Amino acid sequence: MKDGWMKLFWIFWTFFKIGPVTFGGGYAMIPLIEREVVHKKKWLKIEDVTDVFALAESIPGAIAINSSTFIGYRIGGIRGAVAALLGIFLPTFFIVVVLSIVFLQIQGNPKIEAAFQAIRASIVALIVYAGYMIGKSAIIDKTTLCISVGAIFILLFFHLHPVLLILFGIFLGIMLVKVKNRLGYDSLKKKKYTSQNELEWYMGEGI
Repeated sequence: MKDGWMKLFWIFWTFFKIGPVTFGGGYAMIPLIEREVVHKKKWLKIEDVTDVFALAESIPGAIAINSSTFIGYRIGGIRGAVAALLGIFLPTFFIVVVLSIVFLQIQGNPKIEAAFQAIRASIVALIVYAGYMIGKSAIIDKTTLCISVGAIFILLFFHLHPVLLILFGIFLGIMLVKVKNRLGYDSLKKKKYTSQNELEWYMGEGI
């Protein structure tokens, strides 16, 4: 019982530390969650975290709240989900309350504006890194590469609503799994790459 409560505390504390430094929303949180949950605590594998973020961004709500709750559940069940939710929510809540009180006093301050300009530039780097980490486990063959490139093209030039794109991706994924299974491919197997050469070979030979 004591070990269970200690685990819940560490889940809470892990996300409590991530919350206050996650400028830029849930996508900027991905590298921090990966470092804490995968590399330091070794609670989950990188593939598990990637799946959680894919699910979290496919449903309504803030991706930071959704993903933290899902990851907490994967680690410690319902109590783990509650601990992660409180951990990620409380620091931001208190910070927003304090900033709301003092916002009118600091608004327009040159030093504050300069600080936020630097923060916004850093957020871009965090989001790009998060996209790179997700792409390593999500783009595994020519099919997934084409889907990713096609989705980017549609978002940039046709401005399709993200919800519609997600629904289309679900339908397309189901259809592709059926086609691959009929052709004899193990479409649900997650391949591990031991070297860059192996990755390049698979990208060239995969369907």
